[in-house]
Amino acid sequence: MRSAALSIILAAAAASANVSEEQPTFKATEIRAPFLEQFTDDWSERWTPSEATKKTPVGGETFSYVGEWKVEDPETSLIAGDKALVAKSKAAHHAISAPFDAPVDFKDKPLVVQYEVKYQQGGNCGGGYIKLLEDGFQTSGKEFSDTTPWVVMFGPDLTCPGNKLHFIFRYKNPVTGEYEEKHLSVPPKPTFGKDTNVYTLVINPDNTYEVKFNGAIERSGNLLEDFTPAVNPPKEIDDPEDTKPEDWVDTKKIADPDAVKPDDWDESEPYEIPDEDAAKPEGWLDEEPESIPDPDAEKPEEWDDDEDGDWIAPTVRNPACDEAPGCGEWKRPYKVNPQYKGKWYAPMIDNPAYKGEWAPRKIPNPGYFEDLEPVKHLEKIGGVGIELWTMTENILFDNIYVGHSTEDAEALVAETYALKHSLEDAAKPVSDLDDSEELPAFSIDPIGYMRGKIGLFLDDARENPVAAITSHPETAAGLAGAVLALFGMLGVLFALVNAGQQPIPKASSKKTDASTPDDKKDEQAPVAPAGGEKKDESSVKKRK
Repeated sequence: MRSAALSIILAAAAASANVSEEQPTFKATEIRAPFLEQFTDDWSERWTPSEATKKTPVGGETFSYVGEWKVEDPETSLIAGDKALVAKSKAAHHAISAPFDAPVDFKDKPLVVQYEVKYQQGGNCGGGYIKLLEDGFQTSGKEFSDTTPWVVMFGPDLTCPGNKLHFIFRYKNPVTGEYEEKHLSVPPKPTFGKDTNVYTLVINPDNTYEVKFNGAIERSGNLLEDFTPAVNPPKEIDDPEDTKPEDWVDTKKIADPDAVKPDDWDESEPYEIPDEDAAKPEGWLDEEPESIPDPDAEKPEEWDDDEDGDWIAPTVRNPACDEAPGCGEWKRPYKVNPQYKGKWYAPMIDNPAYKGEWAPRKIPNPGYFEDLEPVKHLEKIGGVGIELWTMTENILFDNIYVGHSTEDAEALVAETYALKHSLEDAAKPVSDLDDSEELPAFSIDPIGYMRGKIGLFLDDARENPVAAITSHPETAAGLAGAVLALFGMLGVLFALVNAGQQPIPKASSKKTDASTPDDKKDEQAPVAPAGGEKKDESSVKKRK
């Protein structure tokens, strides 16, 4: 849920918006940071659109970053003079970057990344994430591409279908020297909509992090625990040279070699046989067909018998059949054959030669290392880039903050996003206001609260079941308990039903093809279990 501070900010912004009907005017912030971009008139002195090419990993195809960038007013202007960077093109590769005045080092103080994205055309396969570029590559400029090294990737992505909020960092393996991408195992999946949204990432020197959406914490945790693949590799790995012995037996069950098909087991008996006790219902119309030519049908005037052949009227159901038990040829119904046993199979027994599931032996991992302070080993950041492919045009970026102060980031939210949010909400009908990203309080709406919790758990479980259980332990435990309780109730119910069953006396009335309790009783064929004769279920036949 949103923090109290953000709630106060939004309330204040809404109040100020209602005081005056005049459109507010943009004023550049006085907040200072290593990098703070509001796309003022001098924006082009900092930002360089890419002219590079991009090669796909399959087929060697090459694409150019031809997506157009503009700094312009939003399609719906909320604050006069407040311009933003807009990815204009649909179905195109976009890339643009800006260097910092000085590299940003966050080994000893927090890294705070925050910016706004607005999908002005709604969601349809469009990235809105940014890349914090590795120091030394921020001057790539026109050569900035998907291969330019970066340190942190963060922001929204509409993935067609669905959405997610990326948080990925590039970590250098101290043993191999290679860089590895570490992905947040269970990324948040908030609803982006068409309104302005603000995304905030905080990475602390103690390896903790927070991912916020519109001021509300969506995920928090530790870089050592919540990312895939993990920062630290396992101490032991499977021995790649170990192979399963040829005589290893990992089959748990086998057909009983001592079992013999009973002499009276007849596999030729069919599952169903004609019911010889059934009788044709009285009033059955043997001579009446089930369908007749439609008496109301007429041959079309344009029908030519010489060219089209003889005209045949379409058929309809014989109305006489609706007033009788049936019509046409009566056929004896089928019933379950009491002599049916099916194909005989030897029963399965425990394999005496079973040795268990084979697994290669473990050996010390030659690539093992332990880094308990990964944040301190991430590269410095020298710039920011936006590199994406999108099927959505007019994606808007604004108010990019990269610094070390969560207080300054929240103050910037109060000056920018909070005001826009209140204006966007004020422009909507009350019925359209959507607070779907927040769960109702349990005391107010317990059912809605539990439904929301379960929905979040299931969404995360589709991405990573193990991580979902870790992130939502209470929900996972509650669902497990509910499943166990359900099976327990079903067991009690079946026991009560079976205890209350009584034999049904056979009726003396004549049978028809309609089902009766007598038919159901007779149709319960004494089908013997595979591997033996039909026995009293209260006893167990043991192999000698």
